[in-house]
Amino acid sequence: MASLRSATPKLRNYFRDNYIPQICEALLCGLLVTCPEDPLRYLEQMITIIIQNGLENLLWDMCIDPSLKPKIRRLSETYLEQLFGLDDQLVTPELMIKACTFYTGHLVKSHFGGWREVAIPRANQEAILAEKMNRAITHYNFKCQKLFFSHWFSYVEKNRERLVASLFRLRQMFCLQRQRLILAKWKEKARHKSKTREDDLILKHELQLRKWKYRLKSKVAEEKPLSPERSSSDTVVTVVPVEFDISALPERAIMQIFSYLSFRDTITCGQVNRSWMAMTQRGFLWNAIDFSTSKNITGKFVVTTLQKWRLTVLRLNFRGCLFRTKTLRAVSHCKNLQELNVSDCQFLTDESMRHISEGCPGVLYLNLSNTTITNRTMRLLPRYFHNLQNLSLAYCRKFTDKGLQYLNLGNGCHKLIYLDLSGCTQISVQGFRNIANSCTGIMHLTINDMPTLTDNCVKVLVEKCPRISTVVFIGSPHISDCAFKALSSCNLKKIRFEGNKRITDACFKYIDKNYPGINHIYMVDCRALTDSSLKSLSVLKQLTVLNLTNCVRISDIGLRQFLDGPASVRIRELNLTNCMLLGDSSIVRLSERCPNLHYLSLRNCEHLTDLAIEYIASMLSLISIDLSGTPISNEGLTILSRHRKLRELSLSECTNITDLGIRTYCKTSLNLEHLDISFCPHLSDDIIKTVAIFCTQITSLNIAGCPKITDGGLETLSAKCHYLHILDISGCILLTDQILQDLQIGCKQLRVLKMRFCRSISGAAAHRMSSVVQHQEYSSDNPPRWFGYDSEGNPLAGTHTRIHLRNYTELIVKEAFSSDEENPDSKLK
Repeated sequence: MASLRSATPKLRNYFRDNYIPQICEALLCGLLVTCPEDPLRYLEQMITIIIQNGLENLLWDMCIDPSLKPKIRRLSETYLEQLFGLDDQLVTPELMIKACTFYTGHLVKSHFGGWREVAIPRANQEAILAEKMNRAITHYNFKCQKLFFSHWFSYVEKNRERLVASLFRLRQMFCLQRQRLILAKWKEKARHKSKTREDDLILKHELQLRKWKYRLKSKVAEEKPLSPERSSSDTVVTVVPVEFDISALPERAIMQIFSYLSFRDTITCGQVNRSWMAMTQRGFLWNAIDFSTSKNITGKFVVTTLQKWRLTVLRLNFRGCLFRTKTLRAVSHCKNLQELNVSDCQFLTDESMRHISEGCPGVLYLNLSNTTITNRTMRLLPRYFHNLQNLSLAYCRKFTDKGLQYLNLGNGCHKLIYLDLSGCTQISVQGFRNIANSCTGIMHLTINDMPTLTDNCVKVLVEKCPRISTVVFIGSPHISDCAFKALSSCNLKKIRFEGNKRITDACFKYIDKNYPGINHIYMVDCRALTDSSLKSLSVLKQLTVLNLTNCVRISDIGLRQFLDGPASVRIRELNLTNCMLLGDSSIVRLSERCPNLHYLSLRNCEHLTDLAIEYIASMLSLISIDLSGTPISNEGLTILSRHRKLRELSLSECTNITDLGIRTYCKTSLNLEHLDISFCPHLSDDIIKTVAIFCTQITSLNIAGCPKITDGGLETLSAKCHYLHILDISGCILLTDQILQDLQIGCKQLRVLKMRFCRSISGAAAHRMSSVVQHQEYSSDNPPRWFGYDSEGNPLAGTHTRIHLRNYTELIVKEAFSSDEENPDSKLK
């Protein structure tokens, strides 16, 4: 064993790392103490126990029976380390003897010295006691000084802390006072700057209005020759326009400019000169041709245009056009056509569709709504349109169930993903079964105005069309919760029900399990829905659009339960029109839980106050708000003016607001694009002037039912708001033919003009204006009694007017906040 002392370090480390001495010690100790009859089997058992317990837990007496273990303590961890030569740090017997001798002598010396001190008294005991007393007195004095000093130190520290706190408070007061002075100065300068900006805008408005009047007079002077009797002071100097050559712009800029032009505007620009003609001959400008917005276009011109650009045209829109069959046949020249809209074309026949289908096999989107097609056309669709994806047959009532069966002939319309069968009341259950067999890949299904639609029809469709993700059932009163349950086998993303009284809270009970990915829910005028439905909807994490218009049983409790769930985080559009039980508490919770809300409608929520408006103003994500029919006042509008990001505001029937409130709001809303202040009888020309000065980007304005508006206000609007697209002046009884001339000159982009019950506007002037705008509504009748005033603008005594006004605005309500429910056919309209 001694040879291991001279062994290599590797071997020594091996013995040490693998616990060889400890293992041998434990086994030898067990053999020596236990003395087993079969030592080999005993060693085998002990080695197994050591392996089970692990080498880290190894003890020298582990192999000894507990009853035989010795009671003495060991001197070292293992004596075998000395045998194996691994005892580098162990004490040798010689050193141990020396250590014990030293320790014994030290104990004898220390104890003998203590005994001697006690047994033999000292000679100078008094001197020692006196010295000890002096030391005690000195120590006592030191302790007293230390105590006094500690008290003095704590007193000084407290005074110092009080002094620092006083200085800190003085500094805070100084900073606060300085901030007040700075804020007062800043507020004064901001008010002065705002006043200066307003004065500049007003001055700029006056200059533009003066130029506008000069321009108007010059146009009148051009129409009427100047008579010799007129004085020279009446002569108007014509302003010479600044010349600008658009061809000097980069080609990319020119392409972007011309891409915004309509079909008629493009034709007009091509007639300016040769340079403009060359710019309008770019092929990309003729990829999409919209004939529906152009009036007084002959069929010959349409045929010529289609023949010229037959290889370029990709999208055609003939919606509502009265072209003859021969003209519509010219569509067959467009071999690369992909989108075709011939809806509302009275002269479209099966023969015309035969020519179109033979010449345009690549059509992807086809809109045949409200036409007279029959089964003959239905037979052509699967034969020629193999890639058809979008098909609208809305209000086509001359084809039968057999026509739908034709869709499965030949290659069939198996790529169809969108189908619109609205108003096709002739379709039976067998017809829906034919659709299910033909269009198994359909994803978007729209069936409106079909009272005959039942739950069985829906079940038939769902069985064969599991990919349906969008369903629209409007005007189908027989649809119930059973149809909603049948749709659970589809991965629905968007549902829309309207005017249905059989849909109850039960349809939403398991909506989180049946439709986990749904993001659009429109349940308009489903009056059986209660707060329980909102509680069920609160768990939908993907929900972004929720429309509960006319769900009159919804209250604050249900809305709060909905907002407390995860659905409120991603909600972007919320329509609560006519939910009259809602109050301010719901709006408080709404402002806390909806950080991404963009569109909000609270129309006719009568219990809202200006307190709710304060919380609405804090929702900076909002860009559109509808507060029509609410008791909002001028103070509420003043609070709402803090929200400078709103682009759309509706205040129809808000009878408490006046010119002051609208003026305060418009001064801070320079980005306002849509404003509805209809049926606010207290408003006058002053608000039109305010809108014209501060809201020059406005594109839609509704002032219907405002009897105090005159030609002067509309003249100001025409001079400033050049981006106006939609204008409703119905019931403005003081307006005359002059405003139509002003609008024609100033609002070049006007597309929709409504002037019902305008008795001072002549039919001839309205007829001339109809050739300028795309859509016009006109009547010269006196305003009905439910407008709230007579033909002279005097208010009528009656409390029933509000009900009629709500009915009048239902057309707007049903279409409000529907930016995300666009029809896939919208490109063709």
